[in-house]
Amino acid sequence: METLHTLFFFIIAIGLLISIHEFGHFWVARKAGVKVLRFSVGFGKVLWSYRSKADATEYVLSAIPFGGYVKMVDEREGEVSPEDLPFAFNRQTLRARAAIVAAGPLSNLALAVALFWGALVIGETGIKPILGTIEQGTLAAGAGFAEGDEILSVNDKVTPTWTEALSVIIASALDGNQEINIGIKSLDDRQQVKILKLADSDTENPEALYKHLGFKPWSPKLKPVIGQILPDSAALAAGLKKGDLIISADGTALQDWMQWVDAVKKHPGAAMQLIIERDGVHLPITITPKSVQTEQQTEGKIGASVYVPEDLMKSMTVEYSLSPLAAIPAAFETTYYYSWTTLKMMGKMLVGKASVENLSGPISIAQYAGQSASMGLVHFIKFMGLVSVSLGVLNLLPVPVLDGGHLLFFAIEGAKGSPISEKIQLMFQQIGIALLITLMALAMFLDMQRLFQ
Repeated sequence: METLHTLFFFIIAIGLLISIHEFGHFWVARKAGVKVLRFSVGFGKVLWSYRSKADATEYVLSAIPFGGYVKMVDEREGEVSPEDLPFAFNRQTLRARAAIVAAGPLSNLALAVALFWGALVIGETGIKPILGTIEQGTLAAGAGFAEGDEILSVNDKVTPTWTEALSVIIASALDGNQEINIGIKSLDDRQQVKILKLADSDTENPEALYKHLGFKPWSPKLKPVIGQILPDSAALAAGLKKGDLIISADGTALQDWMQWVDAVKKHPGAAMQLIIERDGVHLPITITPKSVQTEQQTEGKIGASVYVPEDLMKSMTVEYSLSPLAAIPAAFETTYYYSWTTLKMMGKMLVGKASVENLSGPISIAQYAGQSASMGLVHFIKFMGLVSVSLGVLNLLPVPVLDGGHLLFFAIEGAKGSPISEKIQLMFQQIGIALLITLMALAMFLDMQRLFQ
């Protein structure tokens, strides 16, 4: 079921982003007077097609969703009838051809602005970026952060939620910033700016960076009271109910929920004798946690969450949104920020200053699509915005076979006054195809490696 969920939202996301990209080429081509023979979303076997009349554009949905294309009348791709020659792509002005090619990636960037705008207007509810225990030896400890500090901004960018704060900190680090200015409010309500200093080695891998940062969300001590109970769980089988207070486990008195969690983890498949309080009455209960295999060891799980008082939940969460007007510049700023960060990360990987493990292939992207959709509409919209930025930036790179490669050829044509010979173009396109295949193979390899790990 989870696989179908992931696949469904992956197809929705990729289908929309590819359709917008190809529609950009299609719309500008039509406006420039170029005849479009086919508009296809996907490659391979045609699943569905539509054409209003014999000489009109054929709209196609194909089996492989990892791309699409717009087929235009072009003398370089086959014989063109005399009546269609004025509408051939290769016969258009240099400016028109460049506009048609650039329209695809620019449409992706425009879509990203629209998606980020929508996310900002809809708004989101998140956890306040309040720091928990700061471990010694971490970057946070070195910068003087303390438990209870609330992050207000990162490099002057307001960060109202924990996810936003950590995302901007990590993105700023990967962007090459050696010092990150973090505005905080301490427990005594004093506001100040603390400087997080990083070394070059800290910016190579996001996962290693996250561990070295030492930022963990604040977690209040909660009583061991049962909240939600999962179906087919050890908690349900033992007869636990929502609101039950666990007094002791195997004779040991329990003070908070984390003490109870630690006790459960140590008893995979082993019975535990509990004393609980229900409606003011103490009751004995026997529970046997299920065995669950984690990366390090086998742990016990009972399939129940802690009860969080409503007033505490409200104090820990924040709702953040902007008005439709205020969201416009913020959406452009967000798109520019992620575009520039993506470009710099690609450059770092190219010169070996960032790990290629930062690459994500179709499997990782599909997993992110499913996870973001599970988190809610706004998270899924923001995910699509990020992927749309990546598609736009990637396609503008001056690599033959990509849109940016064609734009490079057009720039050379404009400078020298005549097109580059087809032989030279073909040679560079073959190099470009080899580079892309290598990159895709590496991304797939990393995806498979993550999957099996």
